[in-house]
Amino acid sequence: MTTLQAIELRCPVCENRFRSQTVVSTNSFGGKRTDFHERAAGTQPLPYLIHTCNRCGYSGSERDFTEEVDVSPGLKEHVWNELAPAVASGNLTGSEKYEAAAKVAEWQSLEPRHVADLLLRAAWCCVDEGDIEAERFFRRKAAWKFEEALDSFDGVARDERAVLTYLVGELWRRVGDAKLSRGWFDKVATEVVDSQTQQWVIDAAKQQRDCPREWFG
Repeated sequence: MTTLQAIELRCPVCENRFRSQTVVSTNSFGGKRTDFHERAAGTQPLPYLIHTCNRCGYSGSERDFTEEVDVSPGLKEHVWNELAPAVASGNLTGSEKYEAAAKVAEWQSLEPRHVADLLLRAAWCCVDEGDIEAERFFRRKAAWKFEEALDSFDGVARDERAVLTYLVGELWRRVGDAKLSRGWFDKVATEVVDSQTQQWVIDAAKQQRDCPREWFG
């Protein structure tokens, strides 16, 4: 069961002080989905791991609201122009908060892997929100960003490449692009660095390529 706690944050963009909720503890159940989406009993924790300023729309994790965070004039302009109008119309959904955080991360020129992780979590939130079209939209954007990370020289640690290659394949499979997903699943074995500890990734890629199923144990 997920336990939440109220916290007070200061926005580094507009200096607004506001209250939010953060996750204190959570329990998972039933394993992870094949795209690594882990679900919890009761309230789902994902929407509470990202916070959004209710004045300007700046979004990020709790550490993105600390006193040490420094924001550029360009970032402030983007936030006011593109995020503030959304929060003016009411509270954001979990997927909208992650989308806003991904935009902030891109404006800060953070690594594609970080942006991809935020977009993937936006897709996971869409599952809980029952928004199939938005889920597919975020899965595509996450896949492109993970591909960008894999294409860069040091964007992904060598021992993580097989897992991310599998994940890209699974994201395209869920979007419905069988040709793209098969191509990525076929690459997994070539990215494995330790066949003993990473055999599960090879098996997962073969499973999802040949006879897909929903759950990992």
